[in-house]
Amino acid sequence: MGPLRNAYLDALGIDRWVPRDAPAEIASIPEIVAASAVAAPAARISPAVAPFVPLAPSADWATLRERVAGCTACAELCKTRTQTVFGVGNTRAEWLVIGEAPGAEEDRQGEPFVGRAGQLLNAMLLAIGLPREQVFIANILKCRPPGNRDPKPEEVSRCLPYLSNQIALLKPRIILAVGRIAAQNLLATDAPLARLRGKLHSFGEAATPLVITYHPAYLLRTPSDKRKAWEDLKFARATYAKIVGGGNG
Repeated sequence: MGPLRNAYLDALGIDRWVPRDAPAEIASIPEIVAASAVAAPAARISPAVAPFVPLAPSADWATLRERVAGCTACAELCKTRTQTVFGVGNTRAEWLVIGEAPGAEEDRQGEPFVGRAGQLLNAMLLAIGLPREQVFIANILKCRPPGNRDPKPEEVSRCLPYLSNQIALLKPRIILAVGRIAAQNLLATDAPLARLRGKLHSFGEAATPLVITYHPAYLLRTPSDKRKAWEDLKFARATYAKIVGGGNG
């Protein structure tokens, strides 16, 4: 495992001499920071937006995928998209990775996190022993915002129920949110990413453990923060180890 792991760390830009004190990581996990995050806060939703009625949590994957593919809730997005980007991965995965929204390449291919950002995400996951095929990957928005702009609050309010349905179907043991937009919308907060990292949050009624790190696209632009991302990944791995070991109560 040593040489293979070194290759993953090289892809992340982490020097091989970085300490890997796994026992210490697992021994100390802060308590979960409760957060109500089933939907975006009401104050941020445009009054012109009609309420979104999500599918029942018991809906199957095929039905949910079909509804996402035919969604016209956001007039601008449904006109400018090439296709919706539902998500990809193992529908029985214990890890769920959530990003912001599809980019241009994701819009063309219909799959989240492709291209250079996707390659880096793959390396990040492999660095903690997770092949891409073993996780499920989704976004806050299922359609690409024109020009890769930030999602609008009303777009999030209409699209987040799809993600909530995916989470209800998947029942992940842990969520890894990548990037400020994903983190803020999942936690219904305007707090900067720096204040959200390094803490264990929770999402939804099931209080699914949620860990936050940088978006791979940001790390490509700011490689100096890859070390911080590696700390986040180790924290997520240690959190998961404690959960599956029965120590999360």
